[in-house]
Amino acid sequence: MANRGKRLNSAYESFDKLADHAVGDAVKIILDAKKTKFDETVEVAINLGVDPRHADQMVRGVVSLPNGTGKSVTVAVFAKEDKAEEAKAAGAEFVGAEDLAEQIQKGEIEFDRCIATPDMMAIVGRLGKILGPKGLMPNPKLGTVTPNVGDAVKSVKGGEIEFRVEKAGIIHAGVGKTSFSHEALVENVNAFVGAIVAAKPTGSKGTYVKRVTLTSTMGPGVRLDTSNLSG
Repeated sequence: MANRGKRLNSAYESFDKLADHAVGDAVKIILDAKKTKFDETVEVAINLGVDPRHADQMVRGVVSLPNGTGKSVTVAVFAKEDKAEEAKAAGAEFVGAEDLAEQIQKGEIEFDRCIATPDMMAIVGRLGKILGPKGLMPNPKLGTVTPNVGDAVKSVKGGEIEFRVEKAGIIHAGVGKTSFSHEALVENVNAFVGAIVAAKPTGSKGTYVKRVTLTSTMGPGVRLDTSNLSG
């Protein structure tokens, strides 16, 4: 086992690391363990009993965290004319059509989320091999292909995050910062975990949610009690 250092070892000694904890208790452990000067990201990792290689076991979707992520999100929008102005007014940093596509083809991808109006998908489709692997391809099922670009930009910047299960059956996401209040983090964790539970695919057999762990950038990993979760 790698040397965790005195600070992290001390954090692990303050609680039972093999026990499952209620969300409120886990958040308290994470906040009490914070010793760093920077604002750490609080992350949830969920091990699922699915094999995403099968289409009917894919877990993917979006969830709006009630208290935001604490992270500044940069947004690119493919739109023209009035819709382009709507996107800019909502706070999108990059807005365009062919010109934006050219920037992306040059490797200039300085954004976290990408949104497009339906009429722009002919242009966006050519960027699939670039945006797809980065998880940035607009998708109507995720609300990122929409004529309501203003609302979509506001949602993304207001705390909406995408989730997608990895090959090993794990989903993880940042759900706030250690500067958040205890109550805000509890609400965000519950919202995120609840969205994953609600997204249980039809092909999932046996135990769906195997393990949920809460951690922070430099903090300990705390197991959450999954007994009240569906699956």
